[in-house]
Amino acid sequence: MQTTWKGTISFGLVSIPVHLYSATKEHDVPLHQVHARDGGRVRMKRYCEREEKEVPYAEIAKGYESPDGRTVTLTDEDLADLPLPSKKIIDVLAFVDEGEIDPLMFSKAYYVGVADKAAAKPYALLRDALVESGQIAVTKIALRTRESPAVLRVHDGTLVLQTCIWPDEVRPAAGIAPEESVTVRPQELKMARSLMETLSEDFDLGQLHDDYQQALQQVIEARLQGVEVPHEEEAGAAPDNVIDLMEALRSSLRQAKDAHPGRAEAEAAGEEAGDGEGSEEKAEEKPAPRKRAAAKKTSSAAARKTTKSAAKKTTTRKSATPRKAS
Repeated sequence: MQTTWKGTISFGLVSIPVHLYSATKEHDVPLHQVHARDGGRVRMKRYCEREEKEVPYAEIAKGYESPDGRTVTLTDEDLADLPLPSKKIIDVLAFVDEGEIDPLMFSKAYYVGVADKAAAKPYALLRDALVESGQIAVTKIALRTRESPAVLRVHDGTLVLQTCIWPDEVRPAAGIAPEESVTVRPQELKMARSLMETLSEDFDLGQLHDDYQQALQQVIEARLQGVEVPHEEEAGAAPDNVIDLMEALRSSLRQAKDAHPGRAEAEAAGEEAGDGEGSEEKAEEKPAPRKRAAAKKTSSAAARKTTKSAAKKTTTRKSATPRKAS
């Protein structure tokens, strides 16, 4: 793995020589610009407006234009010699709970590896201290042409440096969410929670894949082979407005349960979150046991009456029997 940065983590008086390695790799289908008419490659040329000619990359430098129109040229040496303390040192400023850092601030991640064997002990000390405390370390680092805040955290037993944007670079969210007062009923909230639990059953983030890249590759293969390009089936138009939120939740929950048949608890929770229709039906069925009890009582009375009649007939037969002569 190619080293991205070399420097030292400063943890109080403890110094840890480290290397940074890019922790992520974005997969993409490489595309370039072509002339739509004939497919000719369109290339970007570095053109000097003053000399009116193309210049090689080796002669390219960075420049800044001041408000009054003057241009200052900055060479690579100028940028490399910046009087910046964080240029080669990751200075640990504080330790905070991860929840204190807004996820909007997180940027690129780098694995942190030791530069030599002597750094193994302090590396393990910082890593284990972060794990035991459940906190992350707030730092600053200068990468390429930019200084950034960053955090040190642990991932799979390895220190990870995650660069961040500055707090004042996060735009305020005022005026984006609905400003009018909205009331959410307890039944709706309970149904939404049931839907959340059902959708989350057996979810594996590692199973996610890039559908766009796969579809793009299919289109490219079809073009190369000169066959018809595959098209996605047209989806139905989305509703303009949710008229019955409760019914939409019920339908969503039914679809989710079809995809997760083992979710019996979600079904029970969904029925309990209804509008009381089930309880009314149960109330209408309650008198039924009383009718069965009355029928049982009538049957018992008839049985007693039959028994008495049979006993009376037996007595009559005994009285009618003639006595033997003595």
